[in-house]
Amino acid sequence: MKNFFHAFDLLQQRTQLGKLYLEFLRVPAMSAGFYVVPAGGTDPQKPHKEDEVYYVVRGRARMRVGSEDQAVNEGSIIFVAANVEHRFYDIEDELVVLVFFAPAESS
Repeated sequence: MKNFFHAFDLLQQRTQLGKLYLEFLRVPAMSAGFYVVPAGGTDPQKPHKEDEVYYVVRGRARMRVGSEDQAVNEGSIIFVAANVEHRFYDIEDELVVLVFFAPAESS
């Protein structure tokens, strides 16, 4: 199992694969990945069975978590409890988000 990662390399790999989300770590207690949505893009997420923490690396958007709604940008940290409806929207600048699931995200 790999213990050290570099964000630049992971984001480049995600781009090459053409995916919105690239998981780079998975252990039973948690998983982590990068999620990227382009400016003007649509966030297709559905509620997850796991708790999540998002850290916005860069970009600007709004996010709705349950009944709460707020602008998010570089440095924002967002907690989403399991099974809660959530979505990024009004994505003004490409949104790059580091995501942690606990326990590891199920398929």
